[in-house]
Amino acid sequence: MVSPRANWKGFIKFGEVSCPVALYTAASSAERISFNVLNRKTGNRVRREFVDGDTGDVVERDDQVKGYEIDDGRYVVLEPEEVAAAIPDSDKTLTIEAFIPCMQIDNVYFDKPYYLAPDKMGVEAFALLREGMEKENVVAIARTVLFRRLRTVLIRPHNDGLIASTLNFDYEVRSPEEAFEELPDLKIEGEMLELAEHIIGTKTGTFDVSKFDDRYEAAVTELVKAKIEGRSLPKRKAPVASKPGDLLKALRESAGMGAGKTSDKRSAANANKGKKTDKATSKPKRTASKTRRAS
Repeated sequence: MVSPRANWKGFIKFGEVSCPVALYTAASSAERISFNVLNRKTGNRVRREFVDGDTGDVVERDDQVKGYEIDDGRYVVLEPEEVAAAIPDSDKTLTIEAFIPCMQIDNVYFDKPYYLAPDKMGVEAFALLREGMEKENVVAIARTVLFRRLRTVLIRPHNDGLIASTLNFDYEVRSPEEAFEELPDLKIEGEMLELAEHIIGTKTGTFDVSKFDDRYEAAVTELVKAKIEGRSLPKRKAPVASKPGDLLKALRESAGMGAGKTSDKRSAANANKGKKTDKATSKPKRTASKTRRAS
């Protein structure tokens, strides 16, 4: 088997201790099915070209330059060497700035995960860092230049190694108020809430990633196979959203109650209530929408 290729090599430093490490991609889309763009008339692949927006002429690579629009149709031109000079200098070191509690960072800030592994010369220091973080139940915040940008990285123990996740900057994360500002202020209580709690209780389980398949990838693969074999796939029915007036009916049906069993709905919904712990400990608190600042 071919050894994985490191995306980045450098050092990780905490205090005056440092050790050589490497980053490896933890999640990749390389195995997904991919398509080429074709000319429908000829069946030939097409190629992408940059053309002048006004003249329509093809612009060759040597004549292409980056520009920042400052007004409608007016740009500041940035030469390649100017952009290169603006990239922060990299010392190839993940410098740990703080250790913080594991649950202090909202996962909305998580960007991309990497496996962080030691070089042969740094195994002991690496293991020391990993074991210390596990014992103290903390994660580390570090910064370094990755892929031409200064990035903040969250480092946490994972099996025998570490996971390094790049973090989104604060300005990149939209405020939740923008997404939820139009939601009406509804208070759900009584039978509907009891039935919802009952349904959730009957569906309680554990996370097993192997049980979740990529249905889109499987569907596209089957579509390609069907096209090769000259057959068509059956059309699927579009799902229908529950109407507000039918919500209680749908909840009763989900809880295993028919129209003739409505008199027993409360007893069924309360069947598992005796097994619950105190509500103050059984219901998780909402996490803050912004990263708490580490002191």
